[in-house]
Order: sequence, then structure tokens, then C-alpha cells
Amino acid sequence: MALRNTIQETTASDEQIVERVKHGETYLFEIIMRRYNQRLFRVVRGILNNELDAEEVMQEAYVRAYEHLDQFAGRSKFSTWLTKIAVYEAYARLKHGQRTSSFDNYMEELMATSDRSPEERAFDSEMRSLLEGAVESLPDDYRTVLIMRDVEGMSTSETAECLNITEQNVKVRLFRARAMIRRQLFERAGAASSKAFLFLGARCDRIVENVLARIDKH
Repeated sequence: MALRNTIQETTASDEQIVERVKHGETYLFEIIMRRYNQRLFRVVRGILNNELDAEEVMQEAYVRAYEHLDQFAGRSKFSTWLTKIAVYEAYARLKHGQRTSSFDNYMEELMATSDRSPEERAFDSEMRSLLEGAVESLPDDYRTVLIMRDVEGMSTSETAECLNITEQNVKVRLFRARAMIRRQLFERAGAASSKAFLFLGARCDRIVENVLARIDKH
């Protein structure tokens, strides 16, 4: 646990960590996972519309990234490279028809999680549910762009690169997504958007432990 706390507090850049992992300090890959679990969960869930599938895809994406670290050339940010892998894995899952829908189960798990902070407990759950329900109703392509841009705060160019579409296409999809949800909803709940689709502690630990176990077998 002490090591985990130290890992969470590190100020090393992604690129520095990747280089150390390449040179044998594989345990440091946990830093990467804990930094990007939240982003990958939101992005992948935005594509698959299902939290259980999202966890499985996240694990595949992390293992694939680990196996191909030597291919990261630094032409884009590591976070973008990693997100692109997760997006690819998510769309591959959709292509093979492995998709279900259990948003209600996700909400039940979210509300029942025992390790929520006092701030999270005080958060207006009704408002969060309203926002998440509105996002859930969007067409897949629009929902993914909205989550990447408005929830995760990714740039237009980074979103375009991850989804392999033009920046103009990103802007159009984002505009239409916001219009579908309705401006009044975002004006009322905009401050809450960063709390939507949280990837809480127990879920984060589960992803990290599963991926590290698979990596240890290499």
C-alpha cells in the first residue's frame, strides 16, 4: 500500500515512466493505469454504453499498450496514443457484436460504493442521474465526442486524432450533441459534468490488479 501511495503522488511525466518500464521497472506501469483509468473508462463507456464491457476493454487496451510500448514514437502525447488504443479496442468490441446494456446496474453500483468521499456523498445524485441519462440517450458517435470534449476536457485535435475523424467533424458532432441534450440542461448541470461516470476506487483497483497480473505473465 505504501508503494501504491507513492506511485499516485509521483510527478514523473508519462514519457519518463514509459522509458523506465521499457528498461525493466514494469511495476511502474501502475502509474499509467491510475492516471488514465478515469479517462479510458469514460471514453470507452461512451462508445460501448456499458460499464462491464468498458472494464474488459480497458484491460485489453492496457495490455496491448504495454506489449507495444516500443512502438510509441512520441509523435503525439502518450495519453493520446493510449486513448487511441482504447478507442480501437472499443470499436472492435462493437464490431464483433459483444455489446449489452446495463446502465441501471452501473447506477446501483455507483450509489452503493462504500468508498465514496464526503464530497461525492454530498453531490446532488438526482442532478447527476439527470445528466448521465441525457448523455446516455445520445447516438453513439455524438456521445463519444461529448464525453471526450466536455467531460474529459480533451482538445478538439486530440479527440479527432483518437477517433480518426477531422477536427471539423468533432466540432459538428459536439454542437449537435449539446443541442440534443439541450442548453438548459448543461447550464443547470454543467458544473457537475466532471463528476459524471466516476471510476471509483474499488473499480480502479480491480482494473490495475487484473492488468498487472496479466503483465506478470509476459
